[in-house]
Amino acid sequence: MPLLFLIPLFTGLVTAYIFKKSTDEIGQLIGVVAVISLALGLILAPWQVQLLLLVVVLVGTQKLLQQNEYKLRQQKKQQEQPNYNHSRQASSSEVQKMENEFTRKYRGVNY
Repeated sequence: MPLLFLIPLFTGLVTAYIFKKSTDEIGQLIGVVAVISLALGLILAPWQVQLLLLVVVLVGTQKLLQQNEYKLRQQKKQQEQPNYNHSRQASSSEVQKMENEFTRKYRGVNY
C-alpha cells in the first residue's frame, strides 16, 4: 500500500495548525490550502483507509443520534410528568411551582 496519500494529509494538518494560530489574512489563504490538502489526501488514500473512515463516521453518527433520541425522550417524560401530577389534585402552590418550572416563554407566548 503506497503511503503517498500521507504527504497532502500531513500538509493539510500542518497548514490547519498554522491557520488556527494565525490572525492575519494569510491565515485565510492557508485555511483554503489546508482544506484542499485534506480533501486530496482523502481522495488519494487507499480504499481500506477510506472504508475505515466511512465506518468511523457511520458509527459516530449513530451514537450521536442515539444520544439525541435519549435526550428527546427525557424531555417528553419531563413534560408529561407535570400533567400527571396536576391530575392528582396537587395543592395550588405545588401546581404553580411546577408550571413556573416547566413553562417556557418566548416573546410573551407560553410553550
